[in-house]
Formats: sequence, C-alpha cells, structure tokens
Amino acid sequence: MDFDALIRMAAALGAVLGLVLLAAWAMRRYGLAGIANPKAGEPRRLSVVEARTLDARRQLVLIRRDGVEHLLLLSPNAETVVETGIPARENAP
Repeated sequence: MDFDALIRMAAALGAVLGLVLLAAWAMRRYGLAGIANPKAGEPRRLSVVEARTLDARRQLVLIRRDGVEHLLLLSPNAETVVETGIPARENAP
C-alpha cells in the first residue's frame, strides 16, 4: 500500500465521520432526534426523574407522566412495574 492510498483512505474516513456528525447536529438542532417530541410551547408529559443501577444487568428507574410517578425495574429480560401512582413531589421540576 503506498502513501497516496493511505492519505486518500484517511481523507475518506474523515469526510464520512464529518457527514455523520453534521447529520447528528442537524437532527438535534431541528428537533428530529426524538420520535415523539412535543410541539413548541407544549409541556413535556414524560420524563425520567431518577435512575439507579442495581447491578450490571438491572436498573431502577423513576419516571413521571402527567404529574404521577412510576417506579420501574428494567433488565435485559423484562420490565417490571414496582410501584405506580406515586404522587409527584411539589419541589421537583
């Protein structure tokens, strides 16, 4: 392999990585990153309040939907609702 081919390969790799980064920036900038983004001005209905890793395979996640919190246990094999209908704290964002 000659030096010229190596330079062309490096330039091609740099161009592809640059295009990927440009596409990611554009998606984030214009709101295409999420599938169900709320429209401008509408409050978000779903948020992750807190997440804690239990071990290498399991995670506890507290989510809030419409002012009510739900505690979920996530693992590679299943998702389990631990507790539901928890009132959201007033001082939480």
